[in-house]
Amino acid sequence: MSQFLQQVINGLSLGSIYALIALGYTMVYGIIKLINFAHGDVYMVGAYTAFICTAWLGFGFFPALIASMVVCGLLGVLIERLAYKPLRKAPRITALITAIGVSYILEYTMQYFMGSEVRTYPNVLPKTTYQLGPVSVTTHQIYIFAITIVLMVAL
Repeated sequence: MSQFLQQVINGLSLGSIYALIALGYTMVYGIIKLINFAHGDVYMVGAYTAFICTAWLGFGFFPALIASMVVCGLLGVLIERLAYKPLRKAPRITALITAIGVSYILEYTMQYFMGSEVRTYPNVLPKTTYQLGPVSVTTHQIYIFAITIVLMVAL
């Protein structure tokens, strides 16, 4: 039973991340009626931006978060203006192929500059583990779940 409860906690944490990504896909599709295959790659660029800010430049969590949001926002505007906006009146398959192309461009550009080895974020937020009987919950899991709820209610 304790393993079941632990997996429920782990699933809520991971599911919250998936829910935010799915919400982003839904919003993009609802606005521009395009399945943006580069959506996850923009998240990747944001993750690498935060990694560079924290691991290499020594930023704290919130400055790295702001920098990541700014870079992703600018990248989104750039992709929209250069790749998607000129294709508004084109057949849907053209926009779909372009979205796949943008995805590949982002993936391979980041791989070229950052390499393909595993990277580990520095601890920028204190991590505490709480034992609730046989179940352990980390502050990171609490942050993820709480932020997901706040963002979904805000939207």
